[in-house]
Amino acid sequence: MSVQVEKLENSMAKLTIETSAEELEKALQNAFLKNKNKISIPGFRKGKVPRQIIEKMYGPAIFYEDAANELIPEAYEKAMDECGEDIVSSPEIDVTQIEKGKPFIFTALVALKPEVKLGKYKGVKVDKADTAVTDEEVDAEINKERENNARNIEVTDRAVKDGDMTVIDFEGFVDGTAFDGGKGENYPLTIGSGAFIPGFEEQLVGAQIGEEVEVNVTFPEDYQAEELKGKAALFKCTVREIKEKELPELDDEFASEVSEFETLAEYKEDVRATLTSKKEKEAKDAKEAAVIEAIVNDSEMEIPEAMLLTQQKQMVDEFAQRMQMQGISMDQYLQFTGATYDKMMEQVRPQAERRIKSRLVLEAVVKAENIEASDADYEEELKSMAEAYQMEVDKVKEMLPEKSAVQIKQDIAVRKAAEFVVEKAKEK
Repeated sequence: MSVQVEKLENSMAKLTIETSAEELEKALQNAFLKNKNKISIPGFRKGKVPRQIIEKMYGPAIFYEDAANELIPEAYEKAMDECGEDIVSSPEIDVTQIEKGKPFIFTALVALKPEVKLGKYKGVKVDKADTAVTDEEVDAEINKERENNARNIEVTDRAVKDGDMTVIDFEGFVDGTAFDGGKGENYPLTIGSGAFIPGFEEQLVGAQIGEEVEVNVTFPEDYQAEELKGKAALFKCTVREIKEKELPELDDEFASEVSEFETLAEYKEDVRATLTSKKEKEAKDAKEAAVIEAIVNDSEMEIPEAMLLTQQKQMVDEFAQRMQMQGISMDQYLQFTGATYDKMMEQVRPQAERRIKSRLVLEAVVKAENIEASDADYEEELKSMAEAYQMEVDKVKEMLPEKSAVQIKQDIAVRKAAEFVVEKAKEK
């Protein structure tokens, strides 16, 4: 196998990859063996037709696609190693020669890691974050816990008010005609939750149990049902149940029930300490983000479109994996939300660009400061991974791909670079 690299504009390159005629012949034979049981020719039993007969009848190109699909992944992987270039995008493949008895040749259009003209990265000035916790923030956190421990009390002697949990029947009409999906019975609705069309819930305030109330709303212009967009609608609603939250008393008994402390004063101090720790972490993360953003803004780099598209796709794929872990497929998510793959790609584009630029400037700092990850750093990282996956370290090592050590050490070095620039930053 051989590979030639042609550098193009905007950090792009074209790899021309050639494999031998012998390798192509082997791939063609494999393609024949894979497909022979699917091909029927009069006079031959299925699966017993000689390859020469098939190629004579259908043309030699009948197995070209499968052969190419077998050859390309491995040949491209080898070419990436041999060419010595830092490739940062998925390849755009184009087969330029595939013919029996001749070498197999294809090209791969790829993005190369762009050069970075690193700006100021030491002594970057950023705003100092306020990590003080106020009494109001402590009270708000405790009230959340009170909400979590509230009892739902049935109400029968008053009308609906904001915040109530109701059960309603409803039916919607547009131009006097009921529409599909506009009817519901025994539907749970918390007033003020914003779960229904804007303006709907507010009009139920003051309604008595068993009373029919007419609610007039207008569907938003971006409503999911095309036939209802911007339409005025009348809903006939009947309140069946009203419940309200009864919060527990804020006293020592409450504190002992929701925490390990016996008194409210001790519980409040613990909440304050937890909020302080949270704010300090958020401040640290915000400082790092601000420092890196400042370095990016003071540096120069040109991001190839192919590199950006690869990062966007990776981010959408990561989201799909998170959805899958929750039992929702990507197709289901798109159907539920009305989103499209293209819209999601566009939505993540700004974040993808920030992620790329942040990584590039930190890698430039690694180079400028000769930052390295030691073997001890690497072993510590493997220990952390083992703890996260609840596995033995040796098992983690076995599962990691062959080249993963280099990537992991690069990631550690980048983290060290982030710590370095934050340490050198100045708060104003």
